[in-house]
Amino acid sequence: MATADLLPTLETAKSLGLTPDEFEKIKEILGREPNFTELSIYSVMWSEHCSYKNSILQLKTLPRSGKRLLVGAGEENAGLVDIGDGLGCAFKIESHNHPSAIEPYQGAATGVGGIHRDIFTMGARPIAALNSLRFGKPDNPRMKRLISGVVKGIGDYGNCFGVPTVGGEVYFYDCYHHDILVNAMSAGIVKAGETVSATAGGPGNPVFIVGSATGKDGIHGATFASADLSEDSHEDLPAVQVGDPFQEKLLLEASLEAITTGAIVGMQDMGAAGITCSTSEMSAKSGVGMRIDLDRAPQRQANMKAWEILLSESQERMLIVCVPGREAEIQAVFEKWDLPCERIGETTDTGLLEYFWHGEKVAEVPAESLVLGGGAPVYVREQKRPDYLDQIARFDAANIPVPADLHQAARKIWDSPNIASKNWITRQYDSMVRTGTMTTNRPSDASVVYVKGTRKAIALTTDCNSAYVYADPYVGAMIAVSEAARNIVCAGGEPMAITNCLNFGNPYNPEVYYQFAQAIKGMGEACRKFETPVTGGNVSFYNQYTENGRVIPVYPTPTIGMLGLLEEYEHMMTLDFKNQGDHIYLIGVSRSDIASSEYLREVQGVEYSPCPHFDLEEEYQLQQVLRKGIVEGLFESVHDISDGGLLVALLESAMPRGLGFAVNSQPGLRKDAWLFGEAQSRVIVSVRTEQVGALERFLKQLNQGYEPLGQVSGAEVLVDGENWGPVSDWKHTYQTRLSDIML
Repeated sequence: MATADLLPTLETAKSLGLTPDEFEKIKEILGREPNFTELSIYSVMWSEHCSYKNSILQLKTLPRSGKRLLVGAGEENAGLVDIGDGLGCAFKIESHNHPSAIEPYQGAATGVGGIHRDIFTMGARPIAALNSLRFGKPDNPRMKRLISGVVKGIGDYGNCFGVPTVGGEVYFYDCYHHDILVNAMSAGIVKAGETVSATAGGPGNPVFIVGSATGKDGIHGATFASADLSEDSHEDLPAVQVGDPFQEKLLLEASLEAITTGAIVGMQDMGAAGITCSTSEMSAKSGVGMRIDLDRAPQRQANMKAWEILLSESQERMLIVCVPGREAEIQAVFEKWDLPCERIGETTDTGLLEYFWHGEKVAEVPAESLVLGGGAPVYVREQKRPDYLDQIARFDAANIPVPADLHQAARKIWDSPNIASKNWITRQYDSMVRTGTMTTNRPSDASVVYVKGTRKAIALTTDCNSAYVYADPYVGAMIAVSEAARNIVCAGGEPMAITNCLNFGNPYNPEVYYQFAQAIKGMGEACRKFETPVTGGNVSFYNQYTENGRVIPVYPTPTIGMLGLLEEYEHMMTLDFKNQGDHIYLIGVSRSDIASSEYLREVQGVEYSPCPHFDLEEEYQLQQVLRKGIVEGLFESVHDISDGGLLVALLESAMPRGLGFAVNSQPGLRKDAWLFGEAQSRVIVSVRTEQVGALERFLKQLNQGYEPLGQVSGAEVLVDGENWGPVSDWKHTYQTRLSDIML
């Protein structure tokens, strides 16, 4: 054993993110003092980012099984769902928040690259990408730089890699001024029998590193992701990885081809913690050890140290465990694609990870002691109901006056970057590469991607209104799941499963941990109702910033990535009004509810208010009605009512074809709430005149509440007979608002 770096101090352990108790536990596991390399191994593997030590007990309460799941939740690099006809869909969402806040271009780009690798590591070819982004107010110069860098990073990597970016969401709130959130999602298709597991098999199997050479970028990236940002965080720039989408494209093709040889025992992406993570997780999963010669790993920088190679998070790399005697087949594939493929070790029967540097052992640790479900520590943190919830509870809508000029109020909401078109962002993404995207020119509440060679399509969405979760973590998380399911249903799909990206502040803050625990509870309840099990995802804690001694956490943001299925792609439903004279209905119940609405924030200047009305049974009933009505062909368009309320939904349905509408408010309700309130479980539909009778009979038979709103008209917006201007005027503002801010 190398002795040059023996006996690091407790202070060294603290500097690596380990607690005193964890330092003592490491010594107990090893039966001796760790050296610096071993301590570094534990620091990354026991970081929150890798071990989920503060979240796993909460996560285990979520529904994790379902009739369509092909692998258990968290057992593989991504979730895998049976979509029929011998096909599976692998999908997952993950965060790259801290790297993107420090170096937005590479942080976002490598987030995209990493999530795609999780998909094709399982043998699935990625066919769609989505994202969920949170920023501070976009008129701030620093924020403009971050937004521009993140968007360019996502666009450049995805466009070069050749996978369409088909959807997502973007919000702008002050709480994300320092800690932006960049969540990336990928989905891919794989044939039954062609999947690969992240396993090492038995002892005596050759171990290869393939793909890019290893550099010094991303060292201690997992530890960096498990700490608060501060004024000094720019000094952590070396912890941010550097991506190469062209190299990843080669790695994709080579990996999928290598799988077809049958010579691969197991394969895993080198993401967080690099070689350390892939060797330890694959070994622990199979109950074996590994002997690894680190000096054999291809290196792109001179004079790298053993611990740097172990901890580097250089991108576009895989660890492959091969069937003995078939090494040449694997090497031939990667040689064809002009990619390094080096044997760096073999599996053993010891259960130990033994790392060597030019023949000298530099570290020896039990694989099981490093991983989630093994020896990694598990904690339950203190919870405290946040004090700000008392202020929210005191909100009384009766104290909020209805504006005398609702048209002017509507224009102010329409000017909000949260409501305006995100086309300044989305036009930088290629949504049409691979020719499977069905929603590029046919707007729908979810993104729909055709599964080639079948009559199927998958529907995908990312959803979370974090203002709702801030107002009530339990109900807000239920709404996030429910809105995702509603969007899938409105697009004509059946919700199947979710992946989640749980973005919160520091778990050692009792108020943050309360938010986290309550959000998990609400998410689990909604997922059980909709039979959408959680297939995996990631937890991103420490999204908070300390400025002048004041801690500023982000809104709790449990982003939901949902997968749905259309058995017949012809059943896809769009949100745009189709014909002048069609009748417009609200399905659901209008309420005098303005809580947590964009209207309340932008027009009334009220930050603290409860969640909007939500009832899980009411939501479930609505979605069943919609699914049946779409199959029976009752609707010309379907669009859910969400951010901005009814008026925003009507305008979004009017703009694609330039059709106007004439609607009349419901007596007895606050008119501002009817127009701008965000009470849940409501959609607008348009129907042909000849279908009106059939629709109303259908809704009455199912005891579903509804409200006739009016009709699709020429090109004007008419509300209670008052002309609010042409749709073209609203559309111009909608399409240019964010561009005007950013350019």
